[in-house]
Amino acid sequence: MKTEKADNQLFFKNMSFIKKSVTTIFCAFFAISSYANHENHENEAHANQVEGHSDTSNEAHGAQAGSEHTGNAHAENHESNGKFAPGKMITEHIADAHDWHLWGKDHSAVSIPLPVILYTKSNGLQVFMSNKFEHGHVAYLGYKLNEKGHIVWENEGNTEKIYDFSFTKNVLAMILAVITLCIIVIGMARSYAKRQGKAPKGLHNLIEPLILFIRDDMALPLIGKKADKFMPLLLTIFFFIFMENIFGLIPIFPGGANVTGNISVTLVLALVVFITVNMNGNKYYWKHIFMPDVPVFMYVIIIPIEILGVILKPFVLMLRLFANITAGHIIILGFFSLIFIFGAMDAKIGYMVSPLSVAFTVFMGMLEMLVAFLQAFVFTLLTSIYIGMAVEEHHH
Repeated sequence: MKTEKADNQLFFKNMSFIKKSVTTIFCAFFAISSYANHENHENEAHANQVEGHSDTSNEAHGAQAGSEHTGNAHAENHESNGKFAPGKMITEHIADAHDWHLWGKDHSAVSIPLPVILYTKSNGLQVFMSNKFEHGHVAYLGYKLNEKGHIVWENEGNTEKIYDFSFTKNVLAMILAVITLCIIVIGMARSYAKRQGKAPKGLHNLIEPLILFIRDDMALPLIGKKADKFMPLLLTIFFFIFMENIFGLIPIFPGGANVTGNISVTLVLALVVFITVNMNGNKYYWKHIFMPDVPVFMYVIIIPIEILGVILKPFVLMLRLFANITAGHIIILGFFSLIFIFGAMDAKIGYMVSPLSVAFTVFMGMLEMLVAFLQAFVFTLLTSIYIGMAVEEHHH
């Protein structure tokens, strides 16, 4: 035992200061979490005992009186034991919505209402603002918002299809990003026209190296002579993803929308790449898929694999962008939620955890700024590779 203890002490002494700090922080988190969970279990057990005692007393007073008392006790218990739900909070922040939430909760919430555009065969086209739903607490014109934020019929028995063309939070975020990009690009074009032969200034001096980087280090080496033909697509993909990622890290309006963490958006981007690659594929590209340079008897194995590869390439693009951006938002919100989770258990523990939680949240926020660039870079790089494979000429 003494030998093991001495070895552990020697190991800890040989650790660097950063490693010691990280180890201490995680040990503190685990210790606080264990204590908080222990307290939480004791409180739940006590609440169950009180509820059981209340039920016994209710039965002694009669069925009707007991039922009323149990209902009141359940309502009071629900209100008094109302806890912070991190899962619900995180889901609401990363999901799309029919309004842009600013601050507040439930009826006291302040948000920017967005246009709701619905079409049904029975009612035709209907347009109104999302504040008619009062944050999902009120039905309007026979429609309501369900728990997932989707518009459904108030009458649950109605199975008629609802076509939703509404301007949601993600749609508005994309419009704002496109407007921002247009302002920057048009400003750059005018600046180059006025200052021909001169170096760009300000923000344009930051963006020009990115454009040259995409052209010289991605498009030309990977696509070759036809690089200029695909440069508008590559630049659009890169700056759109990068702009949306940056906007998504801003916690207040016009930021906070999880656009590239929405699988529908990444699906559309992947479909654009899929169509572009296969529409521009030359005869050598298709010959490699349907007539590969292998013995004929292996076609039964190789051709299905090649076709599957054509389909999986955009699928991988879609999942990579969606998963990385969504995971980053969840981690940041998870660290931030620790303050309220531990605070709900014990206010003192909440104050103890808050500095560490904020520190980790800030660290992850800074890391996500790097990820915002890397994901735009990787998506554009893979798009260049796929296009280059499709337009590559046969070399003898």
